[in-house]
Amino acid sequence: MNVKKFFTPFVWQPKKIYDFSIAQTEETTTEQQEENTNSLANKRMVLPKLSSNLEYIKARFNTLINSDIILREFSILAHNKRYSAFLLFIDGMVDSNLINDFILKPLMLRNPANTFEEEKNRILSKSVKNHVTIRKVKKFDLIEYISSKLLPQNTISEEKEMDALISGVNSGNCALFIDTLEVAFDIEVKGFKQRSIDTPNNEIIIKGPQEAFVENIRTNTSLLRRIINNEQLIMENIEIGKVTKTKCALCYMENITNSDLVAEVKYRLNNLAIDSLFSSGQLEQLIIDDNQIGVPEILSTERPDKTAKHLLQGRVVVLVNGSPYSLIMPATFIDFMSSPEDTNLKTYFANFLRTLRFLASLITLLLPGFYVAVTSFHQEILPTELLYSILSARETVPFPVIFEIFIMEVSFELIREAGLRVPSPIGPTIGIVGALVLGQAAVSANIVSPILIIIIALTGIASFAIPDFSFGFHLRFFRFGFVLLGYIAGFLGISIGLFVYLSILCNIKSFGVPFMAPFAPATNSKGNGYFLPPIWKQEYRATYVAPKKEKAQEPISMKWKFK
Repeated sequence: MNVKKFFTPFVWQPKKIYDFSIAQTEETTTEQQEENTNSLANKRMVLPKLSSNLEYIKARFNTLINSDIILREFSILAHNKRYSAFLLFIDGMVDSNLINDFILKPLMLRNPANTFEEEKNRILSKSVKNHVTIRKVKKFDLIEYISSKLLPQNTISEEKEMDALISGVNSGNCALFIDTLEVAFDIEVKGFKQRSIDTPNNEIIIKGPQEAFVENIRTNTSLLRRIINNEQLIMENIEIGKVTKTKCALCYMENITNSDLVAEVKYRLNNLAIDSLFSSGQLEQLIIDDNQIGVPEILSTERPDKTAKHLLQGRVVVLVNGSPYSLIMPATFIDFMSSPEDTNLKTYFANFLRTLRFLASLITLLLPGFYVAVTSFHQEILPTELLYSILSARETVPFPVIFEIFIMEVSFELIREAGLRVPSPIGPTIGIVGALVLGQAAVSANIVSPILIIIIALTGIASFAIPDFSFGFHLRFFRFGFVLLGYIAGFLGISIGLFVYLSILCNIKSFGVPFMAPFAPATNSKGNGYFLPPIWKQEYRATYVAPKKEKAQEPISMKWKFK
């Protein structure tokens, strides 16, 4: 009997034609019409007839409906002649003072620049040959005359395609169209409101810079430029999204970063067929390789100093306009357990903190599962007094240990999420009071045992010690799996699960770099392992990213001490 045919009558199938849909008069569908319209729009060129350009702009921007699209028609004075023109910009995204003082006034009002009388054929140079003077002349060029004499603006580009001009207007520029010209001017006059540079909110350190990325991509690139004062820092612009055309910046050190790594990242970014891109978190999901357990393969940070450090190590960084986070690739396990604080502390202090973080990751992932395994299968490993204490505490609890621990784990996650979502003045209060009241009430009602409250609290505190939010979230999620394995098969189940988990971690690659490098496969890290050597011994960059320039400093860096 065919099971598929048996269930076919019960499977819902969507209708191909709905009664409320608008019938298409042509054979092409709506999506095909939009694609055809966009393709025609991309091929539309600036015409020398000003009225044709004006009609097209009005239709493209729906000026009869859009209230913030400004079309300023006027006439300019150039070389003592009048030309019709119009200016296109979006109200609220431009600086009105820049437009008034540096575009409209020089073009409209009479001044020495636009009323200066000169010959139509300007003499560029003179040369004498065989006692005969040869004059090289050039005809009057209106485009050059306007861009070099009448527009005192720092950033001006000449565009022939309408799509390029409209993209500039949508990003905060203005477009200047002039009659008789087959080109238009894209002038930068951005003036929209943006958040100022502030301190990091999620990656707080004691010693170190206190600046964080903002939502404006140019502000973020300037922060990196200020730290890396070198012309080898390359920042390439890439637009992603057919509709939003979100600007992204691909950053790398030309003399350090591996060229194949740059080519791979650029290939993935240029081959995204999506309509919109709003954040770096979306982009991260679109360019990573699929892995079975959801381990983050790209490091995300809001700190420019951390980003600059990885750039100098040979990594590639992607900045997304509208997102205050940078994406660093490739990323390994060591990167997710490192903090910018490590660079600013002495070596043995930094290594002590890294030991605590590794212990915190083990506690977050395995401690609840170990508790379930011990109380269910391996009571003999506990001291007699502790065992009696646990048994007496659980004597009045009517639920099995697996149900008991899931109640507390889910409750703790709810309190954590509620503390993030409620208004900030009462967020910490809800977290602390909720945990105390809920835990005490659960113990008093004999729903959970007191020892379990300690286990859950220790697990939650340990999860906060992991520097990277994405990796900490991954460990918090998978600890539920180890709880189930401990309840089913005790230490044997946890061991099998840990073996499978570590095998998958060793098999994951981030842009060609093994996630567990330099441990699996074992390679010579040259001082770039989990624990940091003294700063004067950090001579080499990480070998597993294959940088062009392996040495980061001279063998004797403190020449004042060792001559």
